[in-house]
Amino acid sequence: MMHDEFPLDETLIYLNHAAVSVWPQRTARAVHVFADENMHRGAVDYPGWLRVERALRGRLRTLLHAESVDDIALLKNTSEGLSLVAYGLDWQRGDNIVSTNQEFPSNRIVWESLADQGVALRCADVSRDAPEDAIMALVDEHTRLLAVSSVQYGSGLRLDMKRLGKFCRAHGILFCVDAIQSLGAIRFDVLECCADIVVADGHKWIMGPEGLAVFYTTPAVRDKLRLVQYGWHMVEHAGDFERRDWVPSASARRFEPGSPNMLGIHALHASLSLLLEEGMETVEAGVLARAQQIMELAQATKGMELLTPAEEGRFAGIVTFRCRGLDAAGHAVLYRQLMEEGVICAHRGGGIRFSPHYYTDPDAIERAWRIVERLISRLC
Repeated sequence: MMHDEFPLDETLIYLNHAAVSVWPQRTARAVHVFADENMHRGAVDYPGWLRVERALRGRLRTLLHAESVDDIALLKNTSEGLSLVAYGLDWQRGDNIVSTNQEFPSNRIVWESLADQGVALRCADVSRDAPEDAIMALVDEHTRLLAVSSVQYGSGLRLDMKRLGKFCRAHGILFCVDAIQSLGAIRFDVLECCADIVVADGHKWIMGPEGLAVFYTTPAVRDKLRLVQYGWHMVEHAGDFERRDWVPSASARRFEPGSPNMLGIHALHASLSLLLEEGMETVEAGVLARAQQIMELAQATKGMELLTPAEEGRFAGIVTFRCRGLDAAGHAVLYRQLMEEGVICAHRGGGIRFSPHYYTDPDAIERAWRIVERLISRLC
């Protein structure tokens, strides 16, 4: 199935799923079919589109192990979801938010923007051993929210979500997880990790399009979030256009003010079908095996330093490495040369970031590493 679904350009070795993923063939086909339907029939079959939307929510519920589809909202991106939390909670001066010093800007800027309300952001240094201890040590009686990424975008550090979630639950702190580098790569269980809020785009490991994200909230949290967006779609009786009285939907749909991104919905629905057919246990095993392969290659290469922790349970699909003989400018050059050679990767976290998916050919990883070694021998 894997080779049929990913007819990649033979000149490329794609190791950049932590940025923007390639699409499975079924996803491209779903978009083509939907486009043709729009061109030839317009919205005649809109009821069928709504069935796809409902099915997508069900697949996202399965991916997250959520209790109900009512807990699932479809947003534009992770930043929108985090903003709904930041500007939905009733903050008091002196409150604080605890996070880490490795977060992607989306999971930092939004909390920093609350400074004028007297809300402080505390960032734990998670570059050392026991990162969870460093995070929990910053919590005090004024901490309202713990906001972390399940996997850090630069270093690839994987945090213990279950431990952090149980800590938050025990201390009455809301637990908000940016799961963009987890969902679609490794198994994730919102109930097991006691998450109150989870948000993630679909264009990375889920292998869907940009412009569509999942936003999970528990019923208790939904009642705590003040609404900041309004429209016809977020009310309890959506579609009853003549009705004058209204209340927000009891479900997470209350966070969806207007018309859905039907094109993105059809695409993400198709991408998720592949992951769920393969099974996330199989997908996770494939992702971890390929990450392990890259780490072993890096560890066996003289002068190479792994920035991603190699201990079991501390990494997911991201592996970041650096050459000790290169400075920041040198790594920027190495990145450009890798891209020119067709090794599609990223320059993140002070080094080169590879992020293969479960379908990535191990032989392709070996070829990519030979290119790394050849380029480094010229640069160092």
